[in-house]
Amino acid sequence: MGRPQGWGSEQTGRPIMRSPGRPSVNQLETKRAFWNCIRQGMETEAAALECGVSQPLGPRWFREAGGMPPIELTPGGGPYLSFSEREEIALLRAQGCGVREIARRLQRSPSTISRELRRNAATRGGTLIYRATVAQWKAERAAERPKASRLAGNERLKKYVQSRLAGAVTDSGGRPIAGPDVPWKGRRQGRRADRRWGTCWSPEQISRRLQVDYPDDKSMRISHEAIYQALYIQGRGALRRELTACLRTGRALRVPRARTQKRGKHFITAEVMISERPAETVDRAVPGHWEGDLIIGLNRSAVGTLVERTTRFTMLLHLPPMEGHGDGVRVKNGPPLAGHGAEAVRNAIAAKIVLLPERLRRSLTWDQGAEMAQHVQLRIDTGLEIYFCDPQSPWQRGTNENTNGLLRQYFPKGTDISRYTERELDAVADALNCRPRKSLGWKSPAEALRDLLLAS
Repeated sequence: MGRPQGWGSEQTGRPIMRSPGRPSVNQLETKRAFWNCIRQGMETEAAALECGVSQPLGPRWFREAGGMPPIELTPGGGPYLSFSEREEIALLRAQGCGVREIARRLQRSPSTISRELRRNAATRGGTLIYRATVAQWKAERAAERPKASRLAGNERLKKYVQSRLAGAVTDSGGRPIAGPDVPWKGRRQGRRADRRWGTCWSPEQISRRLQVDYPDDKSMRISHEAIYQALYIQGRGALRRELTACLRTGRALRVPRARTQKRGKHFITAEVMISERPAETVDRAVPGHWEGDLIIGLNRSAVGTLVERTTRFTMLLHLPPMEGHGDGVRVKNGPPLAGHGAEAVRNAIAAKIVLLPERLRRSLTWDQGAEMAQHVQLRIDTGLEIYFCDPQSPWQRGTNENTNGLLRQYFPKGTDISRYTERELDAVADALNCRPRKSLGWKSPAEALRDLLLAS
């Protein structure tokens, strides 16, 4: 006579769990290792290969979790038993050890071991037999906690959050204004592209404002983290993922902090940072120290700018598109053909800077752009010391930034700069160099440079 239906559920104290097939072996530990790799800044595909799973599985895990590891996959596991501990429990149980002996060896509470042996035991054979793989599978299934989020269970709160996040922009008469039509593509919007219009409150603004609008209604409360999870994590069923376009960043997925910290340029070392620049550069007492940058125009066109710190003398670099640019389909990770790649910028700087006397070729300070990846070769060719600003610190090249603002009068944003010849660029630079400056006592940069050369 077989066991009655539901016998295993009564013995384990847990509802019957529908089996999805063969239990996964050590999946929790594999996922924990995957998220540890993500925490170190690795890409999802590389993290998947590092953990021994297929390459497409990494992006899937990352996307389903919304870019954040679930609580049961946090480092160390906290109160949760690991797969290795469950293997130890199964081994000690097979050797006849009691609950308290197993708890003492694993340095766990006896109630934890007793509950583990009862709730996660295998019941298919009609008896309670503890197997590590089955116990791990049951623990993973139970950790999913199919609990409805607060937004999904409170329609009034959901409407409030959604109206503040993605509500329509209206005019003074209350009539909605649609704004640009931007289809959702499942990823972040591109640079200089239209974005979806909305009220666009941040999740923190929504969370804090609820306490002001509903001071006595405790049901109208939600944390900003819960709003982010409702947007980013699949299966929450509260907010659609396309509403991430209304966030200020517009990210379709979260980005681990370690990955953003590793985005520095690999060709930049501590020896070439602006902090190592000589003191004579800062006080502008000695000429020959330059600042440089690129002015970007339409269709990836660009012009390089070089400004001398003492005299504000300006030189423009002609960066025409290289052969093959725009002729066919752009090759991913192919050679830069727009004219402002590392090799093109290096050659343009070298061609301009060698026309100057050696005493006017001391140093060059630039942004951390990939166009200066060949700065070592440039220093060898010209004898110019190269320094780089800190990330997101354009004010450290204030002279160059000011000059670029003046040049925008001739090269407005959104216009094609590649149509200008080197002769035309030199004419614009000459016009700027002949303009009197208040900082030079109303001398022009050309006059200030001439006086320096005559004095020496």
